[in-house]
Amino acid sequence: MSTTQQRTWFITGASSGLGKALSEAVIARGDRAILTARRLDRLRAIAAGHEDRVLPLALDVNDADGRARAVAEAIERFGRIDVLANVAGRGVVGACEEFSLEQLREQMELNFFAAAEMSRAVLPRMRLQGAGHILTVSSIAGLVAMNAAGPYCAAKFAIEG
Repeated sequence: MSTTQQRTWFITGASSGLGKALSEAVIARGDRAILTARRLDRLRAIAAGHEDRVLPLALDVNDADGRARAVAEAIERFGRIDVLANVAGRGVVGACEEFSLEQLREQMELNFFAAAEMSRAVLPRMRLQGAGHILTVSSIAGLVAMNAAGPYCAAKFAIEG
């Protein structure tokens, strides 16, 4: 694959689920990738054998300083970010009145604010490049409310907006 066709992906939540599947597909395609998640050991396992074009970084997407450092390290290593994939997220199950205010805030912080802030962190670079894409993984829960998932649905409705 030529360098002009090779994209640089910045993927959050890359250690499991959809994030891991996307990471593996990006690597198999021959693109460069910055893989982020809280568990660095899992990311290193995904990156194994591709260290020349895959950068695993421990990142809690709720940490503003961590987001800034990760974006800076990605730019330093690869010079650009062509695609931000906001995949990190987690749901909760239960009746709305059973959740503490802290648990409600955690859902909004992780499933809405972190994705919005990651987007804000990469947009200046994408504007400078004159190109870039932001892919934010949502859920049907952002379109249709579901029983026992009120806080998660609220966060996904916010990200859809």
